Amino acid sequence: MEQERSMPGSLLSPRSPSSQPYLSVSVTDPVKLGNGVQAYISYRVITKTNFPEYQGPEKIVIRRYSDFVWLHDRLFEKYKGIFIPSIPEKNAVEKFRFSAEFIEMRRQALDIFVNQIASHHELQKSEDLRTFLQVEEETMERLRSHDSGIFKKKPADLMQMFKSKVSDIVLGKEKPVEESNPEYEKLKHYIFELENHLTEAQKHAFRLVKRHRELGQALSDFGKAAKLLGACEEKAVGKGFSELGAKSEMLSIKLQKEAHELLLNFEEPLKDYVRAVQSIKATIAERANAFRQQCELAETTKLKEINLDRLVLMRSDKAAEAEVEYKELKAASEEATKRFETIVALMNQEIIRFQEQKTLDMGLAFHEFAKGQAHLANGVADAWRSLLPKLEALSVS
Repeated sequence: MEQERSMPGSLLSPRSPSSQPYLSVSVTDPVKLGNGVQAYISYRVITKTNFPEYQGPEKIVIRRYSDFVWLHDRLFEKYKGIFIPSIPEKNAVEKFRFSAEFIEMRRQALDIFVNQIASHHELQKSEDLRTFLQVEEETMERLRSHDSGIFKKKPADLMQMFKSKVSDIVLGKEKPVEESNPEYEKLKHYIFELENHLTEAQKHAFRLVKRHRELGQALSDFGKAAKLLGACEEKAVGKGFSELGAKSEMLSIKLQKEAHELLLNFEEPLKDYVRAVQSIKATIAERANAFRQQCELAETTKLKEINLDRLVLMRSDKAAEAEVEYKELKAASEEATKRFETIVALMNQEIIRFQEQKTLDMGLAFHEFAKGQAHLANGVADAWRSLLPKLEALSVS
């Protein structure tokens, strides 16, 4: 039975009556296909829903990592202002290893990603999500191959690409205009600080996992050596050493298991939230770009209006053409303002949802961490305690 860790914002299998709308997705059965640099992992994506726009109550399709990237990039481009769920980064080094642990971590991260989308009140309506969950593999491959340019760029690339400078001549400034809003500045500060602290916590969680594994391996090696030593001795001494070795090997298994639990239930959730914060930063960059575009168009529209008034007063032949340009630019300016205001409104909703979910998820992650450590400490203490009488008997004999 696969172990699932907490999924931020995810929608689990429905328990409500069938009359209630539900959309449940499972990413299962990773399979390695191909060899060498052409190797990749495919996944079974199982969708269960009663949404009328879907083809039926259950659909199973095969998807690969690049299909999930396609979905992420489509949503990022279309839903400005919404925090698009993060997707696990591509790890070229791990890809060539294709270790069982890496494959399982990737599967779980992709399962969380798609379920966060399926549970989001806006994103779950996406046509791209329906396409991803329903079309056959050949169609999905054509769609993925067809998309180019902006959809193939990562959010980090988009952040850089969208950082356009507003004309110094128009605004009379050396630097691009920035939004001046105390609440917005507070939000940006919070997000950047949160990223730093989460990254630091995840780094130390990684060290904890590594330490548990190294200690487990050391106990295993010591256990083997103690058992070999016991085989060389006779009677009680040999038996005592053998039992010490067996106990060490048993504790090694406990530590290795706890390391795996720590990875699943502590380090990976922290890593999920580091990626989530990076997605929020990408949305912040989109907001900054929308604000700059709005300002640039507003200033340019003012200049066009002044120029139009001048041409009208001069009764110039160019007045009619200038009026058409002015009206087009004014419409574009109004659209840019509307786009910016929409992003702001959506971000305000999203940050509340994010903070509420983060509180729940981080509380669960740290609770599971403390509970696991307490259980491990008690198990280790009990194991050594049970061996003490036998070793004490040897020391006084």
